[in-house]
Amino acid sequence: MGTTPEPDTGLLRFVRGPGLAAKTQARLNEAIPGEFFGYPDGLTVQDRHALTYRRLRHAGLTAPPATELLAEPPALCALLERAAIADPGLFHLMLLHYTLALGPILMFGTEEEGPREARDSLESMDSFGALLMTEVGRSNSHLAPRTLARYDAATREFVLSTPDGEAAKFPTNTAHPALAKTAAVYATLEHEGREHGVFVFAVPVRGPGGQIPDGVEIVPAPDTTGLMVDYAAVRLRELRVPYSAWLRDDARIDASGAFHDPAGSAAARLTRSMGIGPAVWRAVVSVSAAITRASAVVLHEHAAGRVTLGRLAPRHPLTGYRNMGEAVLGSLASAYALTAVAGHVKRPAAGAAAGPAGPEATWAPWSAVDRDLALLKAAATFEAQDTVAMCRVRCGAPGFAGTDRLNGYRGLSHAYMNAGGDNELILFDTARAMADLDRYTPPAPAGDLAEDADLASPQVWLHAAGESERRLRDRLSARVSEALEGGQDPFHAWNDNLALAQATALACADRTMFEIVAAASEEGPAELAPLLRLFALDRLERRSGSLLNEGVAGPGLADRIWAARREVCDELAPRAGAIAAALDVPPEVTAPTAFVLPG
Repeated sequence: MGTTPEPDTGLLRFVRGPGLAAKTQARLNEAIPGEFFGYPDGLTVQDRHALTYRRLRHAGLTAPPATELLAEPPALCALLERAAIADPGLFHLMLLHYTLALGPILMFGTEEEGPREARDSLESMDSFGALLMTEVGRSNSHLAPRTLARYDAATREFVLSTPDGEAAKFPTNTAHPALAKTAAVYATLEHEGREHGVFVFAVPVRGPGGQIPDGVEIVPAPDTTGLMVDYAAVRLRELRVPYSAWLRDDARIDASGAFHDPAGSAAARLTRSMGIGPAVWRAVVSVSAAITRASAVVLHEHAAGRVTLGRLAPRHPLTGYRNMGEAVLGSLASAYALTAVAGHVKRPAAGAAAGPAGPEATWAPWSAVDRDLALLKAAATFEAQDTVAMCRVRCGAPGFAGTDRLNGYRGLSHAYMNAGGDNELILFDTARAMADLDRYTPPAPAGDLAEDADLASPQVWLHAAGESERRLRDRLSARVSEALEGGQDPFHAWNDNLALAQATALACADRTMFEIVAAASEEGPAELAPLLRLFALDRLERRSGSLLNEGVAGPGLADRIWAARREVCDELAPRAGAIAAALDVPPEVTAPTAFVLPG
């Protein structure tokens, strides 16, 4: 394996995709310059947070306007990708600011009376965006937040209240004492003694200089290093906000005090209020690909040219050992596969912007917004987490202590297995829709996988994943139906089958990803095909237990996967350096031992 050869040009074109206008790309690079790829040593936690927010302000004032970014997913994703590679904490704050604070204002605010001051302060970076959605004391709190917004007709205001500590909003990025924060608050609207569903309110929770207004209580959380943000819990105590703070969409309260909502039901309104989800999921998928690319390059640069002192072959190249060589190439393959998935979700047709696009939800609202995009978010973060964690371990002590980069990427991938929609809840709702055939059509029967099936063929990946998905779905549906017919209530009927439900949804995710990478393998450069083949082989190995359990494949499957992987790795190994270089990772992302190698 080489160290720093010229990038493979075909793969480089694939990674860069159709590309942004040169002027836009230059602005994004200027928004997050090289100096943002790291922090000075010796900063206190609060100093670090302050620097992150200064960087966020610089990025917001230098990048294209927020309205343009939110209207052009590839541009917003490119900005967020660069932010995540530079600093996961910066990415997290940027995602909150653009998609989850400004996004609802632009989506649900009305022209004539929307929260103009809140919008202006966020767009000018005079205030930073925050999200007050989940509540600390109860799981699945998205479905029924206990924070209430009661309408006061006498003053034409809403009164926002969290009834107790368990209803406090957490996590939020509101702890820094000297910064203005404007929050998107999710609350159940109550009017004339009736609850009318979940709406969003634009609320300043810290004024200029960080002043906390009357009616807001902020309790900073202990310092943490997992994803470094100024976390805090927020309680609202009879906080009065104007009618215009209500991001009412097409709902209204008329002059007579009557409530009107064309959504038609509290459940439909919840789905509508969560309609900002697709923008978040596109970003998370794209960033999962970005940090996987960066991690794969770090591992490659750590391993390339390195020798070992093992007694079987002293001074043998590290990557000459199958376990390490296949790990390096496997991480590169994962990076290219996730890049294909990211390219897919950034297309305009991928993901609905609003309205109920998916099946009814049971555990969380996400699948009702867009089942397929939510599922791809879960699949991408699972893949990124596995790959980033493997890269960190394979870099040994330098990957852990020589730099915080891989630790930061791992913290980010971990965080977004829950953030942006909990992965397990997404899987459960996906599986429920599959079992009930709720806007879902199973793959056609394909039969068992032949013992001599060519595992290098995309058609074989799709055959294996699709047949496993169909059989799992059939078993899940039969088990739940049998339990219900036998007198079990829905909770116990599903609770006894959650492991099967998770496997069923994961099979659907595998098949969906295989469809995307198979198309990329066919349409992309010839150099891409063996990399995506290696990704598919690794994923088939990960699912081999399920394939065997469902009878899709027989004994010996692992041996055949290992043999096919050795073959494709032998093909790729001589070009590993060019493959890594084509991932187009910024030069500031270096190998973990670079700090001891100044010259």
